[in-house]
Amino acid sequence: MEYPQPYTLAATAPTVPPHPMLVAVVGQQYCCPHPVDLAIVRMVLTLADKFTVTDINSNVVFKLGVSLLTLHDHRVLLDVAQNPVVTLRRKIMTMHDRWQAFRGDSSDPKDLIFSLKRSSLIQLVRTELDVFLASNTSEQVCDFKIKGSWLGRSCVVYAGESNTIVAQMHEKHTFQSIAFGKTNFMVTVHPNVDYAFIVALIVILDEINQDGRYKKTHHHQQNLPTEFPT
Repeated sequence: MEYPQPYTLAATAPTVPPHPMLVAVVGQQYCCPHPVDLAIVRMVLTLADKFTVTDINSNVVFKLGVSLLTLHDHRVLLDVAQNPVVTLRRKIMTMHDRWQAFRGDSSDPKDLIFSLKRSSLIQLVRTELDVFLASNTSEQVCDFKIKGSWLGRSCVVYAGESNTIVAQMHEKHTFQSIAFGKTNFMVTVHPNVDYAFIVALIVILDEINQDGRYKKTHHHQQNLPTEFPT
């Protein structure tokens, strides 16, 4: 499988201090020696939400493969050549919104890359998620942590329980986004950090947010609990 070369992505202004080590989760080919800005464009007025990732020159880097049949339980991140990079699956009937990421289009446990879950059951305003690499089977300490306000599009990805930032996102409003029903936001990926991994995290964040809205509305109408037992 051929992958786009990292240097095809435009560099942002070098205002972010480089990460001291290479963070290659999906693949080293997605690590750049400079900060990378990615724009996330999500069409929200369609039957199946369209999720596209571009660089700062509007070149498509990734797209999200979606299916109305799988609802929000199965997503595939595709590269510019439509090759599957990561398959994202939500584990049903869990209390912590656990998701798993697999290499390519696989769902085999041997191809597991990482898993993600909410740090706590009740999160009213701020989002906090724990990310565990496949090798971290004990899950005593997370490998990455996501904190922030998803509604405000101001989430930050940290290395483990440290204060070391590996990526951060912020919302970007444009006239076109308002007029055409798009949700736009930018993600700055720090040097030597796997940008395919960061995009996969953002896809899951978006799905958790959308699923949370649906469950709150749907179960409130039917007076049912919003969570299920493990």
